[in-house]
Amino acid sequence: MVRLPFLSSTRGVPEAAKVPRHIAIIMDGNGRWARKRLMPRVAGHAKGVDSLREVIRTSLDRGVEYLTVFAFSSENWRRPKDEVSFLMQLFVKSLKAEIERIHRNNIRLRVVGDLEPFDTALISLIRDGEALTEGNTKMNLTICANYGGRWDILQAVRKMTAIAPRAGEYTEDELAPHLALSFSPEPDLFIRTGGEQRISNFMLWQLAYSELYFTDKLWPEFGEAALDEAIASYQGRERRFGRTSEQVVGGEAGSSTPDHA
Repeated sequence: MVRLPFLSSTRGVPEAAKVPRHIAIIMDGNGRWARKRLMPRVAGHAKGVDSLREVIRTSLDRGVEYLTVFAFSSENWRRPKDEVSFLMQLFVKSLKAEIERIHRNNIRLRVVGDLEPFDTALISLIRDGEALTEGNTKMNLTICANYGGRWDILQAVRKMTAIAPRAGEYTEDELAPHLALSFSPEPDLFIRTGGEQRISNFMLWQLAYSELYFTDKLWPEFGEAALDEAIASYQGRERRFGRTSEQVVGGEAGSSTPDHA
C-alpha cells in the first residue's frame, strides 16, 4: 500500500504549528470589486493577479510551506463565454509573466484539476512551468484549475479501484494517495474572500479539520496585512482534532482511528 508522507487529520493528530504549514484560498470577489468601480468584471480578474503575487510573497516570507489557490472551478464554465475566454487568456499571460519569478524564489509550481478541456498551448505552458520548478524547495504553490472536490474524490476512486479491483471495503489509506493534492498536507487554514461563507466544492476531502476564515474583503483588496490578520485568527484557534481541551493543554496526542472505523 502507498503511504502518504503526511498524517491524515482523521487518522491521527497532525502537529499544529504556529504558522500554518498549508494555506488554501478561494480568491472571490474580483467581479464585484470591478463593478464597484464601474469597470468590466474582467478588470477585477486582472487586478486579482496583483493580489495573488503579494499573497505568494507574504506566504513565502512568513514561512508557509504550501499555498493552494482556487483559480477556476469546474462550475466556472457556466460563466459568460467572454469572461471564461478572458480567464484562459489571463492564465496564459500570468504564467508567462510570473514563472521566472516563481522559479527565482525557489517555489515549486503545480496545477491540479481536469486539464483536458484547456487549450494545448496552455497545457504546454503549465507542464513547462511544472518541469522548470520541479526541484524547488522553499514553498509549494498549487493552482487548482478546472478543479472540483467531488471530481477529485471520484477520480481517486477510479484510480484506486483500477489498481486494486475487489469486492468489499476499501480504506481511507488506500484512497488518499490518489487524490489530486496527495503531495501536500491537509490545509491548516482555509481562507475565502468576498464575504461568502461556503467552500464551494473546493478540497472537500482535505478540509475536514482545517480552520475556516471568511472575510468581507474582495480578493483585489486582499494583501499582506489581510493575510497576516487571517494567520493571527488561526493562531488564536484551539486545534483539538476530536480531543478535549484538557487533552490539548496536557499535550496528549490521542489514539489513531482503527483501520475498520
